[in-house]
Amino acid sequence: MLHSHEKTLQITHLSGEAINQLSPSFQLLPNTAHADGQYRLRRYSVIHFDNGRVVATDKHDFVQSEQVNHFQGDVVRQFEPILDATLNSEGMREMCQLFVESNRLPNKQEIEIHQIRITAIFDETQVAPEGVHQDGFDHIALIGISRHNIVGGDIMLYNDNHGEPFFRKVLDNGEVALLADKELWHNACPIRTVDQAEEGYMDVFVLTAKDGTNELHS
Repeated sequence: MLHSHEKTLQITHLSGEAINQLSPSFQLLPNTAHADGQYRLRRYSVIHFDNGRVVATDKHDFVQSEQVNHFQGDVVRQFEPILDATLNSEGMREMCQLFVESNRLPNKQEIEIHQIRITAIFDETQVAPEGVHQDGFDHIALIGISRHNIVGGDIMLYNDNHGEPFFRKVLDNGEVALLADKELWHNACPIRTVDQAEEGYMDVFVLTAKDGTNELHS
């Protein structure tokens, strides 16, 4: 089944060095005041990937239309930016380069980066509270960084928003799922802790890009 989606889905992975560089900063993610802010800890930055370099912009507002996000659609959400040390790391550069090269994006492509920790605070904690959805972009990468004391969290991919998933997988540490967002729909299973006496969480990066959204002039 995966073969028929080879143009809309790719599975690849980051290096072990990149995972080791990126993982510690998830301990420093803040709560937010948004509807999911007590269990989805997040930082958000918009960058340009300019000649192999991650260049931060001053964009910090994130909004999705009600059409693509019935949970928090048409709500302007502000998040603290990803830490400079994380943005300037070789691991971040590797992740962005993989995203750009896999999708054949142009130089100076604008990329939105979400750094998210979903903490298992309920019996079943929703990883994707909006359910089966699209995000309103052309390209998406879901990158698993770390899982601790949880089960669940499988990503699920669909041909439409009515049928059964054709693909379902737990993203291992460093595993990257690249999706054509306009062609596929996605969701994720809830997570729950294995040992309720200990914290459980799932750390992911989500990268998104729209075709034609890049700096045309230097």
